[in-house]
Amino acid sequence: MDVMIAGAGIGGLTTALMLHRRGIACRLYEAAPALAELGVGINVLPHAIRELALLDLLPDLDRIALRTSEMVYLTRQGQEIWREARGLAGGHDVPQFSIHRGRLQAMLHRAVTSRLGADAVRPGHVVTGFAQDGAGVTLHLRDRDPVRGDVLIGADGVHSRIRAQLHPDGPGLRWNGVMMWRGATEYPAYGDGTTMIVAGGFTTKLVLYPIAPGTAPGRVLMNWVITSRIAADGAEAPGREDWNRRGTEAEVMPLAQAFGVDVIDLPALVRATPEYFRYPMCDRDPLPDWSRGRVTLLGDAAHPMYPVGSNGASQAILDARALADLLAGQQTGGGDVAAALAAYDAARRPATAQIVALNRKGGPEGVIDEVERRAPDGFADLDAVIPWPEREAIVRGYATTAGFGTDQTRLRHA
Repeated sequence: MDVMIAGAGIGGLTTALMLHRRGIACRLYEAAPALAELGVGINVLPHAIRELALLDLLPDLDRIALRTSEMVYLTRQGQEIWREARGLAGGHDVPQFSIHRGRLQAMLHRAVTSRLGADAVRPGHVVTGFAQDGAGVTLHLRDRDPVRGDVLIGADGVHSRIRAQLHPDGPGLRWNGVMMWRGATEYPAYGDGTTMIVAGGFTTKLVLYPIAPGTAPGRVLMNWVITSRIAADGAEAPGREDWNRRGTEAEVMPLAQAFGVDVIDLPALVRATPEYFRYPMCDRDPLPDWSRGRVTLLGDAAHPMYPVGSNGASQAILDARALADLLAGQQTGGGDVAAALAAYDAARRPATAQIVALNRKGGPEGVIDEVERRAPDGFADLDAVIPWPEREAIVRGYATTAGFGTDQTRLRHA
């Protein structure tokens, strides 16, 4: 079997490693002329880290990231709503990692080129479309000769060309009216240096966590995200030229000053960040199918979701494991590629659609929205506002649906 992967992001690279482990040949076609360490911080949850551990990548993760030990939810005024241990401290058999997205992608790229060969990832190959028949798939590339393979995996991100061809009349980007300002800079650590903080509800929120050690003791690479609703839910999504645009102090400073989080001087952190960027918070409505014959979708191309609950990259990694397992089964059992892709679709599409829906409601962080709705000016007794069992149902219910509850920590067979 020979697999073509459109896109060398986190999902595509992880899929390549999974396929290689199972003895399946693959090549990745990446539009960017060179891979650069772009982006800011993300969290990768234990159910996804478990899959990377099975690929022998834990030592590499420890070199470039931090193991997240705790999650704290606060109101915008800084009152605590929920606190829980994460990763190993939370009862999982593997860590949770806070990491720079670009560094994770670079680490996976190094692993792919080391294990599959230097030509496994082919940058500067812009996918324009595909054609398939009973014997294989032809991938069309801008200003290059077409290439041929047995399977095509569209892992080409939120603006996927493969998705657009599979579903030319499919739902476009859906913007909830929230804009995100995201940055990272070296800064003094707070607390134990491994705690993640989310403060404020869905409309005006702060996400704060360290993603790598700093250059001196007591310092870390601090990631921050500030969000604000600037348009109505369902407003026309900003054009692609408005994605990844540099933010300005005039935009974000009034928002930073509105938070009462006392573990850090948030306005000072923003001022200390040399550059930061703004992104619209977008997703897409779930599709009726991902797979057609020998072609399927994976990661953001299949199920772009709001960045709440730390689930985007994690779900792409779970996609990669499921798809690799099913293709490996078909390779040894007769080679019915379409059946393998259909089984992958049936397993992963409903699961990710649930998470897309939950993220639109705020994910586990929806507990903050509920507290602020009931007590917008703060509270003297949290249990009188929302009892602990109700808070637990929101937070733990999401973890169970997304697959990283502490009762879901058993290792699967490699």
